[in-house]
Amino acid sequence: MVSYVINNGPRPVAPATRERVLAAIKELGYRPDRVAQAMASRRTDLIGLIIPDARQPFFGEMAHAVEQAASERGKMVLVGNTDYVGEREVHYLRAFLGMRVSGLILVSHALNDLAAAEIEAWDARVVLLHERPEAIDDVAVVTDDLGGAQLAVRHLLEHGYEYVACMGGIAETPAVGDPVSDHVEGWRRAMDEAGISTEGRLFEALYNRYDAYQAALKILSGPERPPAIFCSTDDQAIGLLRAARELRIDVPGELAVAGFDDIKEAALTDPPLTTIASDRPAMARAAVDLVLDDGLRVAGARRERLKVFPSRLVVRHSCGCA
Repeated sequence: MVSYVINNGPRPVAPATRERVLAAIKELGYRPDRVAQAMASRRTDLIGLIIPDARQPFFGEMAHAVEQAASERGKMVLVGNTDYVGEREVHYLRAFLGMRVSGLILVSHALNDLAAAEIEAWDARVVLLHERPEAIDDVAVVTDDLGGAQLAVRHLLEHGYEYVACMGGIAETPAVGDPVSDHVEGWRRAMDEAGISTEGRLFEALYNRYDAYQAALKILSGPERPPAIFCSTDDQAIGLLRAARELRIDVPGELAVAGFDDIKEAALTDPPLTTIASDRPAMARAAVDLVLDDGLRVAGARRERLKVFPSRLVVRHSCGCA
């Protein structure tokens, strides 16, 4: 009976009985032994969350949303940062799965075969969040990255700019399953729809604002400065805006800019950044619900195992809108 009250089930307890049990718990100072519970159930109250880099605002905001959603389900979150290094991803996979976490939420930059084998060996409850690498066919919660990029580029073209350049990822960015690759593909499709060439208009840059700033200095100082640039991440766009200010290029008068992610700082840039938003809190709740769902690993069609959240254009001033 006491366990039913403490664990809120699995059987219902009469309100009067519940009150007596809670009063006794308070009087005796009883605290549940979480270690013993974990040994008995072979699961802890922990959810593992593996992300590339919590210093980047997008991943920091996503981690916070996952923690809030997990708290609503009575779970705590362990966070590991891979720094985009495959070996560190495997390290955290082994560590968290060895702790018997209730489930694992994985934001993987490029899930390798070793990591995929580790997940298979543990028969772990895993939900892919934000990215969907080819190496593992598991439940995923993602944004419509391709459609969102098309929205942003179409909006820039509607302003009448001759063309829109793209600040994408780097050569090592996975061609499939990585959001930045989808952003670049969305840019290509929007340009193709408009009958505009993309030749020589895709620029490589790392995802963070600091390296993007260095890349932007070269792009904007070149002989053929683009009239408009779509950046694959807001961090890249922030670095680009800093470079434009340093070079005394007026945005949006001489250069239009749009980003992707709608991190909170996007509304505070000068000028405020036009970007693509997704519902991160809803995505986090979906990922937590899926990772705690007992029916998660029931076989099914892939479309039933993939939750795609729509993208939304957030119009501010950097694109040229008043």
